[in-house]
Amino acid sequence: MDQLLFLRKFIDDPRHIGSIAPSSDSLTQKMLGGLDWENFHYVAELGTGTGVFTQYIMQHKRLNCKFLGIEQDYEMRQNLQEKYPEIYWGAQAENLCAILKKYNFPQLDCVISGLPFAVLDKSVRLQIMENVTQSLAPGGIFVAFQYSLQMRSTLKKYFDAVKIEFTLFNLPPAFIYFCHNN
Repeated sequence: MDQLLFLRKFIDDPRHIGSIAPSSDSLTQKMLGGLDWENFHYVAELGTGTGVFTQYIMQHKRLNCKFLGIEQDYEMRQNLQEKYPEIYWGAQAENLCAILKKYNFPQLDCVISGLPFAVLDKSVRLQIMENVTQSLAPGGIFVAFQYSLQMRSTLKKYFDAVKIEFTLFNLPPAFIYFCHNN
């Protein structure tokens, strides 16, 4: 069901979906499996899509960890809101700081992104990155995947440390960025 919804959304508007299939279990594990879930109190996911990462986060976060999901597609967001009513929701990643204020969140321990940066206008990409870096607490981590290395130079401008990993076991294969400031 989720795969069909994802494919339909991709066909309808590939510039906002960015892939023909949801993220694989392999990508999810490689991206999220090594994160320090026990020490996260506030987490955001940008581009929740059909909820592959969302489900993992809900299964691994602390019970008292507050979770903000951002998804601009109304149908996908509504599906996840029904499934996870305890998550706080927003629609636009470029408004992340304003959404945090709306819910009275402090800075975030972790921001996870499935956004298709390669298809976003440069101004939107940079606005999102400004919001991400302003929203992260000292020592916070930004984790994102992309299908190319296009974001490497941009991320190196925003973060002191950018570690890149790769997985073949995703459609298409993906680069994973782990970013933080010292």
